Amino acid sequence: MTKRSFTGPLAGLKVVEIGSIGPGPFCAMLLADLGADVIRVDRTSGAALVGPNADFRTEVMHRGRRSIAVDLKHPEGRDVVLELVRDADVLIEGFRPGVTERLGIGPDDCAAVNERLVYGRMTGYGQDGPMAQAVGHDLNYVAQSGVLALIGRPDQPPTPPLSLVGDFGGGGLVLALGVVSAVWEAQRSGTGQVVDAAMVDGSALLGAAFHGFVSGGTWETTRGANIVDSGAPFYDVYETADGKWLAVAAMEAHFYAELLEILDIDPASLPDQNDRARWPEMKKVFADAVRTRPRDEWVDRADGRGCVSAMLEVEESWEHPHNVARGTFVDVAGITQPSPQPRFSRTPAEVDGPPAAPGEHTLEALAAWGVPHDRIEKWTRSGAIAQTDPPSTDNTSTHKESLRR
Repeated sequence: MTKRSFTGPLAGLKVVEIGSIGPGPFCAMLLADLGADVIRVDRTSGAALVGPNADFRTEVMHRGRRSIAVDLKHPEGRDVVLELVRDADVLIEGFRPGVTERLGIGPDDCAAVNERLVYGRMTGYGQDGPMAQAVGHDLNYVAQSGVLALIGRPDQPPTPPLSLVGDFGGGGLVLALGVVSAVWEAQRSGTGQVVDAAMVDGSALLGAAFHGFVSGGTWETTRGANIVDSGAPFYDVYETADGKWLAVAAMEAHFYAELLEILDIDPASLPDQNDRARWPEMKKVFADAVRTRPRDEWVDRADGRGCVSAMLEVEESWEHPHNVARGTFVDVAGITQPSPQPRFSRTPAEVDGPPAAPGEHTLEALAAWGVPHDRIEKWTRSGAIAQTDPPSTDNTSTHKESLRR
C-alpha cells in the first residue's frame, strides 16, 4: 500500500474529487498540496484506456492524490461515492447543474449520509440564472466577466490570458478558498453546506480593482491606454538586441528617474512622465533605447534597482538562481513543475506523489478509507469499479520529489 505523508496544514482533511477538467483538478491539487487526503473518482472508461506506454506525469494538476475508477452510471456506482462521502469532509464536482443529482450523488444525497459534508460545485455560469445550463470554456467566462475587454494592446483584439483568469484564478482558486472557509464554519456548526463557485463570478472578482476604476471614471476603457495595461511607456515589455525581452516597470517618480539613467535617456528630451497624449512617441524612444543592448546586459546595468527585469522563458525560470534557492519549482517523476504554495513555518506542504493513472489506486484507496473488503470485491465483480495496474515503463516512474520548508 502506498504510504501517504500528509504533512501540510490541511492534514486530516478528507476530500472526494469527482473527476473533471480545468478548475476542479486545480482546486483538488491545491488541497492535496497542503496535506488533504484527496481521492479522485475517475471514469472506468478512462481506466480502460491505460496502456503500457501511458504517461500521466505531465498531468501536473492530478499530482499528490489517489485515483479510483468508478462507473457512475452503474446501479452501484453511486453507492461507491456515498460510501466515501460518509467519512469525508469535502466533495468537489465540476458538472453542469443537476448532473450529480441525476447520478444520485447530489448535495441532498450526500447530506443524507453526512450532514457535515461541504459540497463544492464548480461551473462556468453558476448553479442558477438564465445561463446556468449553458456550455462554455475559460475564454467565454472571462469574456462575460468584463475582464477580457481590458486585456490587450491598442487597435488589437483582446488577448486571451491563457486559462489563468477563468479556470485557475477565478475558478479553482476561488473554489478552494470557499471549501476551506465552509469547512471552518462546519467545525463550529456541525453542518455542511454547498459552495457555488462560478468562473464568470470568480473572473469578475479577480478584476475587482479594475471594475472599480471603470465605475469611478479613472480607467480608460480603450485597451492599452492605462498604466498597467501596456499603455504607459514606463510599464511594458521591450525587445532587446539579442531578440529577448525586458520587462520595464517604473511607475513611481524615483523609479522612473532610475530607469532613464539605466537606459541612458536624457530626461530633458522627453515630455512629462504622465503626459498620456505623448506616451506613443515616448514608447518609441524607450523601444529604440532597449534595442541597443542584449537583455542580460540591461539586467546587469540595472543592478537590482527594481525597475527592469529579464523576461525569462519557461525553461529559464526553472534555473534562475533565486527560484532555485527558494525551491519555486520541483521535479516530480522527471517533470518540472511549480512547488506547493504558500510556505508554512511548521507544517510544510509537499507534492505527495506524481499524477496517478485513472483507477491506479481503486482497491488500495477504498480499503484505506475503511470500506469492507467484501463490498470492494462485490463492486469489482459487478463492474461498478475498476482497478488499473500502473504502467511499468520508465515514463511513469513512481519517484517522488518532495519540497519541505
